[in-house]
Amino acid sequence: MKFKLALIAAVLSVGTAAFAQTKWDLPAAYPATNFHSENLVQFANDVDKASGGKLKITVHANASLFKAPEIKRAVQGGQAQAGEILLANFQNEWQIFGTDGLPFLADSYDSSMKLYQAQKPALEKKLGEQGMQLLYAVAWPPQGIYSKKPINSAADLKGIKWRAYSPSTSRIAELVGAQPVTVQAAEFSQALATGVVESTMTSGATGVDSKLYEHLKYYYDTQAWLPKNAVIVNKAAFDALDAPTRQAVLKAAADAEVRGWTASRGVNTKTLETLKANGMQVLPPSAALKADLKKVGDTMLKEWVDKAGPEGQTIVDNFRK
Repeated sequence: MKFKLALIAAVLSVGTAAFAQTKWDLPAAYPATNFHSENLVQFANDVDKASGGKLKITVHANASLFKAPEIKRAVQGGQAQAGEILLANFQNEWQIFGTDGLPFLADSYDSSMKLYQAQKPALEKKLGEQGMQLLYAVAWPPQGIYSKKPINSAADLKGIKWRAYSPSTSRIAELVGAQPVTVQAAEFSQALATGVVESTMTSGATGVDSKLYEHLKYYYDTQAWLPKNAVIVNKAAFDALDAPTRQAVLKAAADAEVRGWTASRGVNTKTLETLKANGMQVLPPSAALKADLKKVGDTMLKEWVDKAGPEGQTIVDNFRK
């Protein structure tokens, strides 16, 4: 009898070992209703299904586990196995992270994808050196200018309290004479309500997420740039998975990238309609404003290439081919 029980226990333990479940945390900075967050949840569900439940990924949206600037370090240090970051947030660490934050370099979805392909080899190499791996990246809708008052040229932005969320948005503010104020997405509505900021440059999606129409009256559809969110994974955590599970993660990531870019296009159209429906004036930029912003873009591109060096110049050259 004892032998029989021992045999049953041994069989059960082998069965359990064969189905060892791995759990990952994936922090993200944006609301659960944001299309990036919804895409992350779908990605996690796809991994769960494809791995037969061997890998469970919990998505922590809205900066509930780590704040936006902390997520990359958390993944690098293994406090979270994976995470979603806005690449442009980390430009001060390495200029190439900010490639897609350069205004008026890539100003459509097609050109943004072309820029991503030019940037990707350097991005993957750098993340690899930092003990991480790129799973996928998805562009935000094009960036426009929100304000309380009409903006006809860059002169109208002088002295305005401008919400900055990355080095490039801070630099734009400086170049047009606005006053940059750093505010993360999760604290944006509060900053507007208390008058800490009165203008910003962001997407229609963020405009709807943060209900900017409750505080601001104008949106100028400048299509300045399409910054990307990247989903990164701790290399040691990824390498610890068995081969079929690693394949499941990579396949789900490839699907999420395609799905995310398609969703972004849809969100862009839908969110601009939502802004209008809530009383915001959605307008094209005037010729003067476009010309002023083009000068800002040219200045920033030159500054960026000076800092990024040959690596940055190569990306720009490959993009422009």
